Amino acid sequence: MNIKCIALDLDRTTLNASGRLSDGNYNALCHAIENGVQIVIASGRSLDVLAVPGIEYAITSNGAAIYHIPTSTCLHEYKMTPASVECIIQIAKQHETALEVFIDGKAYALKAYVEDPVSYGTTPQAIPYIQSTRIPIDDIISFIREHIDHIDSMDIVVSGEQQKQLIWNELKYNCDEIYITSSVSQLIEISHKDAGKHSGLRFIREYLNLKPKETAAFGDGDNDIDLLKEAGIGIAMENASSKCKDAATFITKHHDKDGVAYGITEFLKI
Repeated sequence: MNIKCIALDLDRTTLNASGRLSDGNYNALCHAIENGVQIVIASGRSLDVLAVPGIEYAITSNGAAIYHIPTSTCLHEYKMTPASVECIIQIAKQHETALEVFIDGKAYALKAYVEDPVSYGTTPQAIPYIQSTRIPIDDIISFIREHIDHIDSMDIVVSGEQQKQLIWNELKYNCDEIYITSSVSQLIEISHKDAGKHSGLRFIREYLNLKPKETAAFGDGDNDIDLLKEAGIGIAMENASSKCKDAATFITKHHDKDGVAYGITEFLKI
C-alpha cells in the first residue's frame, strides 16, 4: 500500500471529545509526515490548523476554500453566488433559526446564538468551540448582504430533525447552485454547488500530481461521505454516522480511542 496523502476531518475524528489532539494521534501523524505522507485537514471549519509540524494544506468550510498553511495562501475557492445566498436568507427568515457565515477564512454568527448556543439546539459541549471561533454580529442578515459577493459558505442552525428536514427540502427545491451537507444534527451546511470536501481532495490530489489510489481519508459525519468515496481508501470512525460507515473501506476505532492512529497503523500500514 503506497499512500501519499491522508485527508483528515477534525471534530469527532482526529480530535477527541475535548476537542484536542491526543498524543497517540499526534505521534501517528508525525510518523506519517516523516515518511513523506502529506497530511491534509478536511474540515467544515474555517481555516484551522492542527499543531503538527509539516501539515501544509487545509480544505476548509466543507471544500469552499483550500489553503497552503505555511503561507496562508488560498489556492482555490468557490464563492457562493449572490442569488443562492439571498435564497437561503429568505428560507431561513421563515423559520426560527440562526445563521452562520464564513468569509475569507473567518466565521461570523448571530450574536444571540453565540451568547446562548443551547437555546438554538446546540449541545452544551459545543459552547466553548462556538464562542471561541465565531465573531458575533447583531444583524447577521444585513451583514451577509453587505458581503454577499465574498461568501465561502453558510450554516443554518436548526432546533431539531423535523425542522432540519423541512428546511433542507425547501433549499433543494428553491435554491440553485448550492451544495448541502451536514456534519452534526443541528446544522445545515451550505456552499457552492462545486464545493464539498471531496472536491477539495480532488484539487489537492491534482495539485500534488497524485493518483486516487495514493490517497486516504478519515471522517465521521454525513459531510464526509463524498470525501471517503473520493479517496482511494476511506476510513470511518467507530462513532461515525451509519451512512458514513456505509461509504467507508474500513471502520477504525472511536475518536476518543486514537482511531486515526489505529487506522494509519493497521489499515494504511504506515
